[in-house]
Amino acid sequence: MKVGIIGAGNIGTTAARLFTKAGHEVAISNSRGPDSLRDLTAELGPTVRAMTVWDATRFVEMAMEAIPLGKYVLLPAAELKGKIPISAADYYHQRDGEIDFGGLSQSEFLARHLPGVRLVKAFNTMYFRHLATMGDIRLPLEERIAVYLAGDDAEAKTTVAKLIEEIGFASVDTGSLRESKKQEPGSPIYNQPMRAREARQALAQL
Repeated sequence: MKVGIIGAGNIGTTAARLFTKAGHEVAISNSRGPDSLRDLTAELGPTVRAMTVWDATRFVEMAMEAIPLGKYVLLPAAELKGKIPISAADYYHQRDGEIDFGGLSQSEFLARHLPGVRLVKAFNTMYFRHLATMGDIRLPLEERIAVYLAGDDAEAKTTVAKLIEEIGFASVDTGSLRESKKQEPGSPIYNQPMRAREARQALAQL
């Protein structure tokens, strides 16, 4: 699969390494342009390309956005239409400034900004070092560390769940984009690594 990554910070570069190792073609981008990513692409090999944000989203079937949520207006809505954006961003008032979500979850708000996409909220609850080190494809799914996901498109969630499993984690579904509030900052499951069976038990208490 062709997977794009918007944002080359800790989560974005970690995801690029994992997706490449799992056999996917990766297009990685950031706000500084492809030249700033030459060392990273040289390290990761020929299946990773540095592109502009717009080219990266045209090239792929699925794109992870791993930028501060306050920069959501920079996401290329037209290029993402009909595709699966994975939202790994979270809102932090001190960093992102005041955003009026109008009662929506963060992912509902983002989906409204990107009409026609099949948005899935995932990878947002995990510290990048845990993402880099805790995946293990040798374990049965219920014994793997959980990556939570939420969305309104069942097929898109299935596609993202497969990607999660390919890099050694287990997907645990928190529900719709509305219900993705369960995996936002402040939730008891946020940044709390748990095996899949434990994660489902924790969700049942929310």
